[in-house]
Amino acid sequence: MEKSATKHFHEKVSGTASLRVGMVGYAFMGAAHSHAWRTAPRFFDLPLKPELTAICGRNREAATEAAARMGWDSVETDWRDLIARDDIDLIDICTPGNTHREIALAALAAGKHVLCEKPLANTVDEANEMAEAAVRAAEQGVLAMCGFSYRRTPALSLARRFVEEGRLGSIRHVRAQYLQDWLSDENAPLTWRLDREKAGSGALGDIGAHSIDLAQWITGQSIEGVSALTHTFVGERPVGGDFVGLGGHGDAANAEKGPVTVDDAAIFSARFSGGALGVFEATRFALGRKNAMRIEVNGSLGSISFDFEESNILNYYDGRDDAEAIGFRRIIATEPEHPYVGRWWPTGHGLGYEHNFTHQVVDLVNNIAEGSQPRPSFSDAAQVQQVLDAVEHSAAHDSRWQSA
Repeated sequence: MEKSATKHFHEKVSGTASLRVGMVGYAFMGAAHSHAWRTAPRFFDLPLKPELTAICGRNREAATEAAARMGWDSVETDWRDLIARDDIDLIDICTPGNTHREIALAALAAGKHVLCEKPLANTVDEANEMAEAAVRAAEQGVLAMCGFSYRRTPALSLARRFVEEGRLGSIRHVRAQYLQDWLSDENAPLTWRLDREKAGSGALGDIGAHSIDLAQWITGQSIEGVSALTHTFVGERPVGGDFVGLGGHGDAANAEKGPVTVDDAAIFSARFSGGALGVFEATRFALGRKNAMRIEVNGSLGSISFDFEESNILNYYDGRDDAEAIGFRRIIATEPEHPYVGRWWPTGHGLGYEHNFTHQVVDLVNNIAEGSQPRPSFSDAAQVQQVLDAVEHSAAHDSRWQSA
């Protein structure tokens, strides 16, 4: 860790105050992370107070506007300059996947803690290299975490607690879907998420990675092998132009078109380390589904099911109930006893998507102050990358079973 940053960090830990954050990227994830860094110390008692010190983007005008809108103190246009600053303790990476490796490795080498959005990288080799660097950095007190934010949904944290407490018994089945529809119109324009060089994969890595991480985290089991299919429904899309929604055309219908080089949908079956069987689906073509991130886990004693479109609800089935009263019960996860909820609103006043990022910041700040490894670690995220890679290999070889 840089001497000046180390001195500041330990002074602040031994006193009270701050963790100085530099964020790379300012679009969708940048906005969500900015909100979290601002909000966390206002609702949670944190051992370090996050300071939104600097935001980084290649376009100075756009980055300056984002900084003013989202509460950042200063602007950089080169992430290398951001990392080189003595007044930054942590680098938050909210950029496309093809940039994660270089930024994260440089930040860790400079003694900066790192929060990196998922998926960790675009390839297994990159992810493993990042995980190894994070292990070495942790030996020097520099910590890294990957941002699988759905782990911090109170209802899903409760589901994990139920599994850990043995309420579901032996886990037998996992069913996980992540359904969106924002690419259902063939006139939706080409974005970086449809470019393999930038995104790594399509629906599989963008949203399927969440399902993989959650399924393993909730059950406490890892995926050992898969059999998969992937498909691209629309092979080329307008470059630029205005997208006016399903059934509309706007400028996009007449625009120059470019190739889609990632999957539009992925499905796969899986075997877990504890013997459970899994079925997974990820698509951005499920018309009518906006953010239906669903998971169901069946055990020998009970089951849980969840759909993020009803994000405050956990459905729980206890197979030991009396026959006359047996059935799924609808738990509204807004009680103070539920994970994270006690710091927010009165019972029944639900939480939303943005709260998961706030909870992520809370856990990360506490881990940094304690000197304990945040989860998911880069090693956890690299294991998810192994599964993503196995899915692609299986799909490329006629759904042949592929070890993960």
